[in-house]
Order: sequence, then C-alpha cells, then structure tokens
Amino acid sequence: MSQFANANLLHRDADSTLSRAIAPLFGRILLSAVFLLAGASKLASPSATMGYISAVGLPFPALGLAIAVVVEIGGGLALVVGYRTRLAAAILAIFSVATALAFHSNLADQDMFIHFFKNIAIAGGLLQVVAFGAGRLSIDARRT
Repeated sequence: MSQFANANLLHRDADSTLSRAIAPLFGRILLSAVFLLAGASKLASPSATMGYISAVGLPFPALGLAIAVVVEIGGGLALVVGYRTRLAAAILAIFSVATALAFHSNLADQDMFIHFFKNIAIAGGLLQVVAFGAGRLSIDARRT
C-alpha cells in the first residue's frame, strides 16, 4: 500500500473516531432540547399545564405537573451531560409514548396526528441511546 493510501486510511479513521465521539453528544443535546424547553414552559405556566391535564380527563393535575417537570428537566439534563444515560433515555422514551397516548391520541386531528408520531419518533431516538449508550463524551464514560 502506498504512503498516500496509508495517510488516507489514517485520516478516515481519525474522522470516524472524532464523529463517533461527537455525534452521540450532539444527538443527546438535540433529543434533550424538547424536554428541557417543555419542562421550562410548564414551570413558567403551571396553571395552564394543570388545566390541560384536567381537560384530557387525567386525575391529580398538580401531581402530573410535578412528574412532568421532574422527568422533562431532570431527564433532559441527565441526557445532555450523559449521566445514567440509558436509564434517563428509557424513562424519557416511556414518558414520550405515555404523553402521546394521553394527550395526542385523536389521530383524526392532523395536529394531534403529527404530535403523536413526533413523540413516537422521539421515543425511537431515545431507544437508540438506551441500546448504544451515551458515547465517550459523557459522565457515564468517565465512570467506567
């Protein structure tokens, strides 16, 4: 193999190694953004959130609000920093499916249809994190 071929292979391996380190970090940041923003929105307007929870017929809206805020902000932050990432991603995936079923199940309404499948798609992305972990740029990688 020529020197140029070896250099090209080394360059390709370095790019691949770098992308394998950075891609999971950016993926975690992008996945968590929706949860962090939703949690902050609930904190900014708790009465509106409790009204929405009541409107869909769920009991204990204050408890529902508290659970949603803890899951969205706590899980979102854990996902960003890569702390207990598989567990956080699993909880967020279950939460995403549960909220799709509870709040976006009227699939005859196009807006609800889109929100339902957005939640399902997010759950699918989170299951990738459950399966493959946080990656090298995470607290989890430092703990092992």
